[in-house]
Parts: sequence; structure tokens; C-alpha cells
Amino acid sequence: MLFFVNQKLKIGGLPDKINEMKSNRFNLTIALPAVMYLALTAAAETPLNEQPLRHLEERIEEIDSELEELATFSMRSGLGALGYRSDAHPSSNQTEWIQIELGKETPVDQIVIVPSILRGPKARFNTDGFPVNFQITAGSDQNPGGTVIAAFDQDDQLLPRTAPLVIPCATTASWVRVEASILSPRNFDGQYNLELAEIMVFNGQENVALKKPVSISSHRNPEGGARKREFLVDGFVPYLMDAAQGRQSLAFTCTYPQQDQPVIAIDLGAVCPVDLIHLHSVDLSDTIPQSTPSDFGIPRRFLIEGATQPDFSDARPLIEHRIHSFFDAGPILMLPVQKTACRYIRLTALEPYIYILESPAKPRIGFAEIEVFSNGRNVALNKKIYSELKSETSVRSITSLTDGHNLYGHILSIRGWLNQLARRHDLETERPLVVTELRLRYARQKTNLRLMIWLATLLAAGIGFTILIDRMLRMRQITKIRDRFAADLHDELGANLHTIGLLSDLAEESKDSPDELSMFHQRIRTLTERTGTAMRHCADLLEADGLYTSLSDDMQRAAGRILATFDHDIAIEGKEYLAHLKPQTRTDLFLFYKECLINISRHSGATQFSSFVTATPTEIHLAVRDNGSGLHGNIPSSLKRRARLLGAKMKLESPAEGGTVIHLTLRVRWNQRSHL
Repeated sequence: MLFFVNQKLKIGGLPDKINEMKSNRFNLTIALPAVMYLALTAAAETPLNEQPLRHLEERIEEIDSELEELATFSMRSGLGALGYRSDAHPSSNQTEWIQIELGKETPVDQIVIVPSILRGPKARFNTDGFPVNFQITAGSDQNPGGTVIAAFDQDDQLLPRTAPLVIPCATTASWVRVEASILSPRNFDGQYNLELAEIMVFNGQENVALKKPVSISSHRNPEGGARKREFLVDGFVPYLMDAAQGRQSLAFTCTYPQQDQPVIAIDLGAVCPVDLIHLHSVDLSDTIPQSTPSDFGIPRRFLIEGATQPDFSDARPLIEHRIHSFFDAGPILMLPVQKTACRYIRLTALEPYIYILESPAKPRIGFAEIEVFSNGRNVALNKKIYSELKSETSVRSITSLTDGHNLYGHILSIRGWLNQLARRHDLETERPLVVTELRLRYARQKTNLRLMIWLATLLAAGIGFTILIDRMLRMRQITKIRDRFAADLHDELGANLHTIGLLSDLAEESKDSPDELSMFHQRIRTLTERTGTAMRHCADLLEADGLYTSLSDDMQRAAGRILATFDHDIAIEGKEYLAHLKPQTRTDLFLFYKECLINISRHSGATQFSSFVTATPTEIHLAVRDNGSGLHGNIPSSLKRRARLLGAKMKLESPAEGGTVIHLTLRVRWNQRSHL
């Protein structure tokens, strides 16, 4: 966890800080560190799987947009100082510390820890010896115990990383201490130690730890080679400044005679207090491997002076620097100087750099940029530069020394550059998490879409099937109505007409008996009126309740009319259950019985018949028997049709004593009963 004055650090208005960063890309100051380290923490307040899809898509766009504007990781090559490595230990639970003495109490608002970087297999880079558990403490003479500025453990997931770790703070201190309690194994032998490339302590844009004394906890291993404690504050980091923005500018280089001491002078335009000078080495990374040493063109000894007069009559030495080995040179040579009021700056090469690979070998001088700082601002930017030196090619003009660009583009402030690298690390760590969540969401959407397509297909098929079934039911209903209409015409009207014919014959025979003739005429009249009523109800027999209100009475009347001269007997059991039948069922049952009588009258040659009806709550059984010649198994189609309309079962029986028995069995369903 990150602590800010012993409190958990919380930053509000994070998006505003990010926008401020974008608008001031090349002058990043205090707002960026907090944004950089806590960007993932702030975003993680709402888990990715709980964020709306639209927010995740917008976040990817924001990350990609910001990455395009941030400095990129370009690793150094060649020889140079690596930083510091502590004693090695067989276990991880060891304490190692590094303390930087700032010399006096000074405000501190940011600490940057640059890891020692290892080149791994498959062209991958990673840290080596970066601590697992550690804390950063700042103190002074008035606060000898110090105040914990930040503390980290493995839960903070700082690794893997190649980026600097930026810790924002707000304190005043005369010393800063990094103390590790759990170490990580180094790559080559698995021993545990503490390794760091650089520690920078910022007050605004000034690195107040630059070239300051360093004390360490390790004393067993002699320091030497590329790893010394002073390399922690030499200003050399394992990166090349690649802002990824701005135009390219080639470094200035040229040769000069052996006996000369060439001079480069800069007019700052006004007198200002100068406290820091940066000399950018000639960019060497345009070839792999690099064809020249890292200290190419830097004089072995040089003097930098400041003056207020253009002839340097009042020149004051700012710094005299000597290059003893390639460990004393790097991409940016940072030279703190005693604050001096100057308008003119003069660099004089006292001892030349000899490029021995040339034949004949000649002295050579070269830089990519010269920056002169006053209170954190480069006052030499785009200022006039003077020298008698002439480059061998016009594309390497001496004016490039103050144009603010290098081989990759803009030259950033050291603090802003490292902040951008740390911010890039955070975004590049966050992006795969967001992309993975988006892929899961898209896969889920694709599955849901496929499911919806299947459901829509099934729904469409169901609708089509429903329409087809409905059409079939309608066609079946129409067929049923047509059959019923034909059956009713045949069974009701045909039977009535046949009865009228029989009555007419009887009337003709009774013309000598006025009373019988009048009776037959009356019956013919009644039957005719009934036939007219039947005609009106034939199209909709649901209204047949008005025709056949009492099934037993109607059966008696039909037998008396159709088979008036026959000896007949009718027996009905369960009349109360017949009364509960729906009108349509009652009508169909009566018409079946009536059709049986018509067939007996027309075809049987019988002289007597009997009818028997048995009704229960669930079943009705009708049996019609005659003594005629019999049907010999051939059931009339009119009876089959009526039985089908009823949904009843019918069978024909031919007894040994002669005649025919027709049985009809109807299972009474709930929809064939009327409401009680």
C-alpha cells in the first residue's frame, strides 16, 4: 500500500489530472506522480467485471490515446555504470538499506526509484534484485527517526516492471532512506540482494539527490566496476530519452586540430542564476550494435564558465569535469553547479577525445544538446550559440545543440520523462486486463446473440407451426361444419320429408274417414311447420336448444310419426343426465336416433322395433332393435357420419333370431355437459 504522510494516499479528480498532463505534455510536474502510481488503484475501485461495457470501451480508447503521447521505453546499450548492488544472502529475509544525504533540509515532493534492468531470454527485459518488501523514510536533524513516506509489499504487485517507480510525497528532509526487509533473488545465481540503478529525489524539477553522498548497509563485498554506491545518484538511467513526439534532430559532431582547445559559447539572452547543466551525449542507438563508444565526442576534460560580459572578461568557472572511464559518461551528463548569475556560458575542451577507430585518429567533439538550467527551467533553449567548429555535414548543424530535440524528438524534463515512463507502465499493465474483460463480454454477447437467434428461429417456427395448426383446425372445423350441415339436411329435413310422404299416403287411404283424414292433415301441417323451423336452425344447430328441449319426448314423437304403424317400445333410464347434455350433443344424439328410424322404415321391412337408452354421468348407451331383414354388417354412411360428429362408438349386431341391433356408446366429456 502507498502511504502519504503516514496516511493511505487518496487522490480526487483523477481524470482532471490526466487531462492536465495531456495539455502540458512536456512540462509534467507534481500532478503526474500521483496519477501515475494510483491510476490503476483508482480505476480498480470499481472491479472491471462490474463496469458497464461502454465504460470499458471508452477506457481502452483513453489508454490508447494517452499511450500515443507518452515517452516510450528505449533501452541503453554499450558500456556504462549500472547502479548499486548490495551483499548477497542465502535467504530473502534480510535487511539492506541505502541512505542519501541531501546536505540540508529541503522540500521533497517526489521520489523516483529506477530498477536495475536485466536482459532476459526472448528479447524480454525485467528487473533484477528489486526488493519485495521495502519502505522509504525521510528525516532530518529535527526528525532523526524519520517519517515513513511509502511502504510496499508483494500485494502491491510492483513486479514485473522495467519502469521507474514514482512515489509522490510532501515533506521536508535532509536525508532519504530506502530500506528493504525482504529481498528478491538475483538471476544468475539465485542469491538474494538489493539492486537499484538510480534514486532521484525531486523538489519541483530539481533532483536534489544528484551527486550527493550515499551510505549503505553492505560492507562485505568490495564495490567496483559498474556497480558503486555513487552510481545511484550519478543521473545515469538505463533508458534513452524517447519522447515519441516532435521532430528529429541529429547531434552535432566535428573534428579539430590536435593543438586546439575548441570553445562552444551560448548567449542566454539575459542574466539568470544558473545551477545545473545537462550535456546530452551523441545519440548512438541508430545502429545495432552501436558502432561507437558511449562517451563518443565528450572531451576527456572540459571547463564550463559563466559570465555576464560577451567577451568573458568576468568569467567565473562553474565546473571542471574529467572523464576517467566510460562509467563517467552516459546519455545525459548531469552537472550540478554552484548557483551563479550568468548570461553567457562557455564550454572549453581542455583535453580532447580521440576517436582511435579513425585513421588517422583525430580529436573529436560532439553533443546532442546542451541544457542550462535556472530554477528548473532550460534557459538555453533556442538561444544563440557561437563556435568556430564546423561539422563535416550540413545536417549536423551546431544550432542543434539548443533546439530542444534529440534523435527521437522532444527533449523532456528528467522528472517529466521518468513520470511518463512510469505512467506508460501503469497503462500497459491495465490495458490487457481491460482487453481480457472486453473479450469476455464480447464472447458473452456473442453467445447471447446466438441464443437469441436460436430463440427467434424457434419462435418463428413456433408461430409458423401455430398458424399451420390453426389453419388445419379451421379447415377441420369447416369440414366438420360441412359434414354436420349435410348430415342435418339429410337426417332432419330428409326424415321430415319422408314422414310427410308417409302421412300423405295414410291420408289418402283415410279419405273416406273425415276424422282420420283431418288428423293426418293436422300432423302433416305440424310437421311442415317443424320442418321450416329446422330449416332456419340448420345453419347453426347451436341454437337447436329450441328444437329438442326434451330428448325422451322428442324420441317418442319421432317414433310415432316415422313408424306410426309399427309396434314399438321405448325405455329411457337416467333422464336427469340427458337433461344436462349441451344442446348440440342432445341434437346430434336425437338425429342419430331419428336416422335409425328412417333406415328401419325404408330398408328393413320390419314390423316392430324397440329402443333403449341408458344414461349415467359419464356415458350414454343407445340400442335400437328391429325384426327386419338385417343390414348384414353394412352400416349406413349417414349413421357413421352422425356417430363421428358425436365422437361416439357404434357397432352393428345381427342376432340369431333375426333383425338388427344398432349400439351407440358415447363417453360424455366435460365440454358435452351444460352447466348445472
